[in-house]
Amino acid sequence: MRKFITAMMVAGATIVGGQAIAADMPYYPPIIEIPDVDYGVSGSFYLRGSAAGNLMWAREVNHPTAPGTPFLIDGFGYGYSVGAGFGYETGTGLRFDVTADYLSNEGMQTTIPASAAPALFPGVHKLSLRSTVLLANAYYDFGLGGGDYGAAGGMFGYVGAGAGVAFNDFITTGPAGSPADTRTQNTSFAAAGMVGAGYDFGQVVADIGYRGLYINSLTNTVATAPYWIDHNWVHEVRGTVRYRFN
Repeated sequence: MRKFITAMMVAGATIVGGQAIAADMPYYPPIIEIPDVDYGVSGSFYLRGSAAGNLMWAREVNHPTAPGTPFLIDGFGYGYSVGAGFGYETGTGLRFDVTADYLSNEGMQTTIPASAAPALFPGVHKLSLRSTVLLANAYYDFGLGGGDYGAAGGMFGYVGAGAGVAFNDFITTGPAGSPADTRTQNTSFAAAGMVGAGYDFGQVVADIGYRGLYINSLTNTVATAPYWIDHNWVHEVRGTVRYRFN
């Protein structure tokens, strides 16, 4: 009986002493780490610059002085364009930008037959075009080689379209002996379709592709030689570099 009482006293003293020691020890609450929420969206603004070589063609030229007699375009024009823009990419493959391009083209031509005289001077007539083209564009980027849509460090392809306006300044040059060159300006609806491929380096993205630029009408209002050329197409091979802000 004495042993039992002694054991009980020792156990009670141990419990009381343990509680006293625990009360004197500092308390450190557990640290719970909450991971950042990943919404899967990482958009960024960017600046872009581009340069292209181009080839221009339209089907025919119409002269009101020779009604009902359109003259077929029988020679392409050649030139270049340079441009800049500002845009935003959503991080989901979609991106949007606005661009301003300076376009130069020389040599698109038509041949006026002798039967058109005296209303028109027969021979080869050539066009020299300078245009400022403003477009709002949308694109979709998609991964190449198993990637998503062109994440940093990968190749990607893209398709795009744009719409806007072209401010045209053009000169018509006739054959030797014809009246003086005529110069005029007009404003026209413009649109574009793009397709290409590029490489995403992270902060810098480079691509090369095709752009088909549509200029609805070139209209010469000079009284001595009025004409209009509808549905002008400028075919471009264009390289572009984009710089991301974030």
